[in-house]
Amino acid sequence: MNKAKARRLEDAGWRVGSARELLGLTPDEVAYIEMRLALSRNFRELRTRKRMTQVEAAKVVGSSQSRVAKLESGDPSVSLDLLVRSNLALGASKKDLAKTLS
Repeated sequence: MNKAKARRLEDAGWRVGSARELLGLTPDEVAYIEMRLALSRNFRELRTRKRMTQVEAAKVVGSSQSRVAKLESGDPSVSLDLLVRSNLALGASKKDLAKTLS
């Protein structure tokens, strides 16, 4: 959020902060969430770069279209294992994943 918007909200009586502050997350929890989101974004980028639909990606991954949609949206029900395996199935290398996570 930009500073001007934050200031307007604060002037209106709102408290502006981060999800970390609101939920009381530890630095490890924040890192874990950011890692999951990075893998989700990477999967979507790989899929769109290959001009694949979610249905086509689901066939490659061995899952369903609705699961792929959840994977791309960062849904917490998607396991970290599925995030990693799905990225690899679409052609990401271990080096690519390391770069995504760094």
